[in-house]
Amino acid sequence: MAADGNETTASEKARTEQSFMALPDRTEDKREPFATRLEEVVRILGLAVAPESQPGGPLTWEHRARAALREACRQGMDLSEAAFDALVKAAVHDPNPSFNRGFIEPALNAFGHSRVQSALLGYLRTGTDLERAGAARAWYWSALPLRMPLVRAKNPGFTGQAEPDDGSAVVAEWNEAALREFVSNEHPDVRRCILPGLPLRKSAYSPELHDLVDAAVAIARSHPDEYIRHRVEHQVGD
Repeated sequence: MAADGNETTASEKARTEQSFMALPDRTEDKREPFATRLEEVVRILGLAVAPESQPGGPLTWEHRARAALREACRQGMDLSEAAFDALVKAAVHDPNPSFNRGFIEPALNAFGHSRVQSALLGYLRTGTDLERAGAARAWYWSALPLRMPLVRAKNPGFTGQAEPDDGSAVVAEWNEAALREFVSNEHPDVRRCILPGLPLRKSAYSPELHDLVDAAVAIARSHPDEYIRHRVEHQVGD
């Protein structure tokens, strides 16, 4: 993704560089939960999406819904608290590691990086394995610069678009939680989705977590999944 020139601050670039790494496909495609979340986005945001003209074509409706959301972002909209929750849930359940950006980006622009990242951290800590994996995939986009000036929060106590914020504390919390989850959770999708954004250098953590870094590297190097074994070698010492 191209840099944002002088408009992107050094902290935003650091967050972007940390997050933007290749993501794996899911080993399971849970499209039904995502369809429910997408329907909630359409309903809560009041998007105009034509119903299926023929039965048996959910992807066609899905593509129309995604397109309607993109168009609404271009035209401008005010997002409620319910819209924030719906967008984050849709991003977490989206089986597509690229298209989930369409839900994260408007939430970022209306509510800011820390708010979105904190919500994803909540899913990582307390969600189902499907949600933990999805949160890690959505985290990939959570450092994007704010480029949707017409997408705002519908809040009497807040005026204007969200400003870039220093999410370093949330990022540190995410890194620790992700490290612990990678070591303790044997679900393959959770590990595959956490690994690309997981720092594996000890300098990224407090001393009491250094043994967990060693454990994570050992688990990844001996894992039966080829992607995990291959990926870890590109990250050790980065």
